[in-house]
Order: sequence, then C-alpha cells, then structure tokens
Amino acid sequence: MNEHPIGVFDSGVGGLSVLRHLQAQLPVEQFIYLADQGHVPYGSRSAQEIIQFSQGITQFFLQLNVKALVVACNTASAAALSLLREQFELPFVGMEPAVKPAAQQTQSGKVGILATGGTFASARYARLTAEYAKGVTVWEDPCVGLVPEIEAGRLDSLAVHQVLRQALTPMLAAGVDTIVMGCTHYPFVLPVVEGIVGTAVTIIDPAPAVARQTGVVLRQHNLLADGSQPGGVRFITTGAAEPYARQVERLLGLSGAGVETAVWHGDQLSVNGN
Repeated sequence: MNEHPIGVFDSGVGGLSVLRHLQAQLPVEQFIYLADQGHVPYGSRSAQEIIQFSQGITQFFLQLNVKALVVACNTASAAALSLLREQFELPFVGMEPAVKPAAQQTQSGKVGILATGGTFASARYARLTAEYAKGVTVWEDPCVGLVPEIEAGRLDSLAVHQVLRQALTPMLAAGVDTIVMGCTHYPFVLPVVEGIVGTAVTIIDPAPAVARQTGVVLRQHNLLADGSQPGGVRFITTGAAEPYARQVERLLGLSGAGVETAVWHGDQLSVNGN
C-alpha cells in the first residue's frame, strides 16, 4: 500500500491550492487529483447532493486503489466528511475554516471568514464557531460569484475585485484584523485580498496545516512512500480536459500536464466512461 496514490478532490481547481502544499510536504508521494467540474460550484448545492457526489468520488478512488483521501474542499468536508469516515475504511483528511487559529491570533477580537454558503450553513461550521470563537466577533461573507471567476481563470477580473471589496470593506470598517480563507479556491486570489486589506491584517490559509496533517495520518497508518519512485500527479476532471489543463499550468506552473476525463453515470463515476 505504501506506493499507492493519495486521492485528492474538490469541486474544481480550488483544491489545487491544497495539492501544491501536499506536494511540497510529501514530495515522493503519488497523487490523483479529481476536479468535479461537472458539478462546480458545490457551495450553492444542497448538502444531500454534495454527500452523493462525495460518496461516488470516494468509491471511484477506491477503485483506483488510493491509500488515503484528502477532501480538499471546505464545502464537501462540512457536508460529507463525517459520513465518509463512517462508511469507508480509508484514512481521510478534510478541510475546515481555520476558526481556532484565527480566534487565537486576533488582537482586536474580530475575525472575518470568507467561505461558501454551504460551509456557513453546515453543522460542522456551527460547532467550530461555538467551540473556538467564544468572545470573538465573527464576520462572514460567502463571496457569491467568486468561485466561477476563479474556475474560469479570471483571477484579477473586475468581478473578483468587486466581490472581494464588497466582502472585505465592512469587515475592515468593523476592525477585523484576521481573515480566514475558508474555501480552497480563494487563495488563488490572495493578491487581490492583500491589496484590499493591506499588511496590518493577518490572512490564514489552512492548506499548509492540512498538508502537514496528511503526513501525520500517513505516518500513523504506516503508509508513507519509501521514496524509491519519484512523486507525481494524475489529473482527472468531470468537465472539459483542455481548459482544465490550462488552469493546472497557470495555477501550478505544470506545463503539458496530461488530463483525463471522468464521466458520471447516475451516482457512479468512471474514467472515460469505462
């Protein structure tokens, strides 16, 4: 099992922001990254839909003999991660908005969280804020329209600036000094966020911590690769391969990355329809 790949999935390209940290943390591991672009964005979908997608994707990864699965999507983690852990005998690592470190770091006692509506509506997020944000004022914004812009590769568009300025300006006016990137897509527009909030505000991206936790989980299960083979990534999308390959090149700097397509048949997923 040690040389088997690690599965990673998101609704689209957002989880690539996690994959880059996974590769840096675990350079000799093999990864399979699935972008469920046929269903992107997850943030506006019902919890039941997201659970069904996540179950189908997990079954798909099991057929590919993955040794662990990283749910590199905050919305899917919030809706489905607990259920996936109950249903499948596989080590899982998920995402969650970094409420705890934000509450620990803030000096003003005011924290801003950028995430999807699906994440904000989840029981998982409610438990996080109830447990760790006591005595802290939390400002939330779902940044509606931001994920489609990032999926389209428009990282510096007028729409991106408008959505982020609309979200962040009230937070800054209220005295927020810490911002949480609660969606894996959002780190790809970090330069725009930094341009709005300036240097006095701390921005937290949980992806590096998730990559470290993945290493911990692999060690706990004695699943670390031995380094006898070079690391690498297999890219799969349920959308169109060519635009996805361009996004991989732009966001990760990987030119010529081969991309396979997968097809949904009801709640079942298969590569190239096979």
